[in-house]
Amino acid sequence: MPMITGYHAHVYFDADTVGRARALCEAARAALPVEMGRMHEKNVGPHPMWSCQLSFDADAIGAVIAWLTLNRDGLIVFIHPNTGEHLEDHRDRAIWMGACLALDLSIFS
Repeated sequence: MPMITGYHAHVYFDADTVGRARALCEAARAALPVEMGRMHEKNVGPHPMWSCQLSFDADAIGAVIAWLTLNRDGLIVFIHPNTGEHLEDHRDRAIWMGACLALDLSIFS
């Protein structure tokens, strides 16, 4: 059985919501034990929208989900574990907040 070494939460946004996404990610960084990645104003990896990645340890999952549940401001958030099994982590083990979107999983082939 794979071990979860951490998680990524990807906050999705577009040109109209970039300010809200930046504010959310910066507030998460201030309130939670997360590392904030770059604000990608283009699709990166399997992600179907612009995104910002929040990285955190496995033991923080409860606090991060609870905080995002109350503070995501209508933005879509995609959360996945990191086990080293990238396809399964993104396809089978994902948690969605808001709409579920189709990822480009071909990059894991």
